[in-house]
Amino acid sequence: MTLAEAIASLKEGRFVLVHDDKGRENEIDMVVAAELIKPHHIAAMRNDAGGLVCLAIANEITTKLGLVYMHDIIAGMGKVNRIFSKLTEGKPAYGDKPSFSISVNHRLTYTGITDHDRALTISKMAEVCKNIDSDGVEEFANFRAPGHVPILIASKRLLHDRMGHTELCVYLAKLAGIIPAVAICEMMDSTTHKALSIEAAQGYAAKFSIPLIDASELKAHAKVA
Repeated sequence: MTLAEAIASLKEGRFVLVHDDKGRENEIDMVVAAELIKPHHIAAMRNDAGGLVCLAIANEITTKLGLVYMHDIIAGMGKVNRIFSKLTEGKPAYGDKPSFSISVNHRLTYTGITDHDRALTISKMAEVCKNIDSDGVEEFANFRAPGHVPILIASKRLLHDRMGHTELCVYLAKLAGIIPAVAICEMMDSTTHKALSIEAAQGYAAKFSIPLIDASELKAHAKVA
């Protein structure tokens, strides 16, 4: 399917599959707009993807919320225990530090982990993002941390800084003209016990009529060298 179809799907509250790159993680993520997420989306991510359900948010929003990378939080703890500094040494195999920040639950959730609770937390965070220039920062107090929805901070210049799923999916949200916050989840393979292959993802996408977009398409659109 085309990039235009992927944008339309995201705007309509349907899934899009995004493949990063064979030279990077070589993984496919299920992606859905945070502002349109429902419990059935979380259930599909659990059952059909199986990875970690996260919330990727644009950098200009996370900056206003004062969010920082978990990598930096842990590195700072090295002042108390030097072992924490060791935990953040080096880079993952795919080449750059993770985009994880803190994890949250909305205060109206119970345990925070159910399909209902995670959908509620993500949709309420979408409201925070929407209202970031009015009451959004104050609304962020309606969450608890730690929780069951990890927040991912997108790089400031998106694909010009980093080519991770966080940036790819936030960039796609911006192209769609929606709130730049998306729920994403890696697709796993229960047979190989590895990431789902691109061929298997193409079969899944065809079966359920879900657009599958490769990083190269978004990279070309963003005019990234």
